[in-house]
Amino acid sequence: MSSLTVWAFPTADGAENALGLLERLQKQQLISIADAAYVTWPEDRKKPKTKDLGSMTGAGALGGGFWGLLFGLIFLVPLLGMAVGAAIGALTGSLSHVGIDDDFVATVRARVTPGTSALFVMADGAVLDRVAEPFKETGATLLTTNLSDEEEARLRAAFGEFPLPERL
Repeated sequence: MSSLTVWAFPTADGAENALGLLERLQKQQLISIADAAYVTWPEDRKKPKTKDLGSMTGAGALGGGFWGLLFGLIFLVPLLGMAVGAAIGALTGSLSHVGIDDDFVATVRARVTPGTSALFVMADGAVLDRVAEPFKETGATLLTTNLSDEEEARLRAAFGEFPLPERL
């Protein structure tokens, strides 16, 4: 089972500063990173800055299209207004089929605001309790969603290189 883990930091540079910690945890085999990205939102900016990190061992499994869509839903939809909101609602509904529902989007939107940052990690087989402790020491708050094998397969088929299995 995969998880989309989001670590929200109380500072705009917290997520970027935590990249070394994430790499150490991966080297210790406590987490296997399939894809990652981070968001920084300086206090003086109207919108956040995003960066796709890939798998941190090569090309990411999902790529920029997934992160662009997810970050657009989280951070841009409130700025676009009602006219675009209806069309975006259909996209949000399709993401709920891969385990990313409205509640998850709303939670992230409420936590990542000007002056904060977040690290988004798509991981396989993370030892969450062993990963959580070092991140808590950075002041980060954990927001997460688990993906079933079917949801992960749909997500990879939609945004990655892997074909959708016939049974889905």
